[in-house]
Amino acid sequence: MTDHRQLFLFIVLILSLMLPFEKAHAQDALSDADYERAEQMLSWNLSDKVFNSSVSPNWVDNHHFWYRTNTRRGVEFRLINASGQSKEQAFDHERLAASMSDITDLSIDPYDLRITGLDFEDDFSALIFQFRGDTWSCSLQTYNCDVSSEERYSAPMSVTSPDGKWAAYQKEYNLWVRNLETGDDIQLTTEGVEHHSFGTNNHGWSRSDRPILTWSPDSRKIATFRLDERDVGMMTLWKTMVGRPEADIWPYALPGDTVVPMLERVVLDVESQEKVWLNVEPDHQRASNCCGLIRGGQWTDIEWSADGEHLAFVSTSRDYKDVKLRVADPESGEVTEIFEDRDEIFFESNLTSRGFPNWRVLHDSSEFIWFNRSDNWGHLYLHDLQSGELKNRITGGDWNVVDILHVDEENRTIHFTAVAVEEDRDPYHEYLYRINFDGSGMELLTPVEAHHSVSLSPDHSYIVNTFSDFETPQKTVLRDADGNELMTIEEADIEDLLATGWKKPVPIRAKARDGETDIYGIMILPTDFDENKSYPIINAIYPGPQAGSVGSRHFSPTRRGQAQALAELGFVVVAIDALGSSPIRSREFHTAYAGDMVDNGLPDQIAAMRQLAEEYSFIDIERAGIYGHSGGGFATAAALTMHPEFFKVGVSGAGNHDNRGYTYYWGEKYQGLLEEENGGDNYEQSAIQLQAENLEGKLLITYGSMDTNVHPGMTLLFVDELIRHNKDFDLIVMPNRGHGYASEPYNIRKTWDYFVEHLAGKTPPKEYLIRR
Repeated sequence: MTDHRQLFLFIVLILSLMLPFEKAHAQDALSDADYERAEQMLSWNLSDKVFNSSVSPNWVDNHHFWYRTNTRRGVEFRLINASGQSKEQAFDHERLAASMSDITDLSIDPYDLRITGLDFEDDFSALIFQFRGDTWSCSLQTYNCDVSSEERYSAPMSVTSPDGKWAAYQKEYNLWVRNLETGDDIQLTTEGVEHHSFGTNNHGWSRSDRPILTWSPDSRKIATFRLDERDVGMMTLWKTMVGRPEADIWPYALPGDTVVPMLERVVLDVESQEKVWLNVEPDHQRASNCCGLIRGGQWTDIEWSADGEHLAFVSTSRDYKDVKLRVADPESGEVTEIFEDRDEIFFESNLTSRGFPNWRVLHDSSEFIWFNRSDNWGHLYLHDLQSGELKNRITGGDWNVVDILHVDEENRTIHFTAVAVEEDRDPYHEYLYRINFDGSGMELLTPVEAHHSVSLSPDHSYIVNTFSDFETPQKTVLRDADGNELMTIEEADIEDLLATGWKKPVPIRAKARDGETDIYGIMILPTDFDENKSYPIINAIYPGPQAGSVGSRHFSPTRRGQAQALAELGFVVVAIDALGSSPIRSREFHTAYAGDMVDNGLPDQIAAMRQLAEEYSFIDIERAGIYGHSGGGFATAAALTMHPEFFKVGVSGAGNHDNRGYTYYWGEKYQGLLEEENGGDNYEQSAIQLQAENLEGKLLITYGSMDTNVHPGMTLLFVDELIRHNKDFDLIVMPNRGHGYASEPYNIRKTWDYFVEHLAGKTPPKEYLIRR
């Protein structure tokens, strides 16, 4: 009996001693419920929590447009009468769905119609659209519908002519057109062979079977090129499969290559099948602004005159410093050089990634509008088309033109967007302006303090204006040509978003490394934020230089890298646009570390994070982490190896860790042409593998084995050096994934686990399953 009593007392003692440990362990562990709360903040779980935020006008005529918007009922189509300042349903959704259901024997949801090609009869008496390959015409009075199953021919991966009659496509290295009314095919070229083919869309880092070309306005001619990739070096990837892996091999030019892709410009006549080669030396595969040769599905830096009699284009040198405006005669192939410009670092014709170049040729007045940053800011200039001489400056000041939206040659005015014109406003917010050709009469047409996007009516008498900021959701209004507000079209409803506990990001401003330049960003806090607690800080980075970490200045429930969800696990997450990251600022700001890509703006990120920790006592600056993908993966690896005293934990995905192995399109612009120096080259100092021995913190590296954009070889060079220096690190290979795996649930969960364990010092739940 005594023995049993002693045993019982001993067990009680042991359990009492374990209780504090168990309690502490529970505090140091995150549960499935914690991860579930974070999961609810992922983009695909928040996308249906915001309604009426998007208005993309489809103009029917000068006074009417329709748009679709997500509402609480589903997708609704709405019609605006601008002249009458009225809004109504574009049609009766229930009656249309009922008619469609009767005809098809399908159960059709009136608020999930899945119709395309919506249009109206001129008198708005009937609705025309496509559904499941058929053309429908439905009376808006009776909702009786006629369905035409008449075969409409198509061509996959093609470019349709302006009149809708032709589709141009590539077949066996040559260009063909298909008559979409008859299905007849016409071969326009015959000399194309592998690696010397017509309209080929291969940038190395990006490929598509859809050809690169531009149609003349009358749909009679096609301007394109024959891409000479003969003897260009090849890139190889291996697709993992049972048995032997499958090779993907394609031309991919790298910095310093002696043979690179060249464009041989040609004009093709659809009716006669004649070719006219332009009498000009082959051009480099370059555009006058970042990134690639495609804008809105069309070949960029090339422009037909309205009558199709002239073809203007811009040629950019391999090093991006020299640009030439030329005008060709598409009948004879003769080319006239009009104007040449140079930027000693690199030229930009538009300050947004994949923005349309801001030059326009005005054939009727024999002038052209030009854009450059010759005085540190991006501005417009008017030149004589015959001589190339400057006639007058159009815009000027310490601010940037962003996009030319419309040039009115008759009234000699320009509509354009710009940043930093208005004093004491966010320098990243875009506004709409109008100005005269002679530089006089500049007017602000979207005065509300916010970030603005706009659409002009076909006759430019109306402006559809959506505006918002980080904290204020979208409001869309209709304005007249002078910017006067006529009516509200939509106001975003975020009630359901707020019901999740979602917190608005906090706008932040700090000083860059120089202690003088203002840099901007956002800070994201968890929904259960307590200012009396201490939080690790994580930097969600994308260094650019063609963009920055923050991304759009419009209101959004989610941000780069699923930052909102990561913050939910007990972190302060920041996104900061550092020096060198954004062309939207001055040329000096944008080119801050040109030629030294490994800088990545990290000294500015560190300076800003330290300033935030001084301002907000809840930030534990001794627990600083960083993560990013692509350029952000490169920056993260640089942060852990070049600033190990500050960054303790990082997750680096798909990084271009040595730009000698990344596309020459990128490196030769931002790092410069590869040149030998001091027994090495000018790219060497930016190769992350040479910093491997400096790794001190915890680093998780990931890559996709079929990444055709950023080849895995660059990551493996880094991994090899980490092994050689006997460094501890973690590695995840995503088999058969390309570049875009960042938002895969497994990658997200492993990122969460890594920061929870190594930065927060807690135990993550085992193998939590994120659903998508």
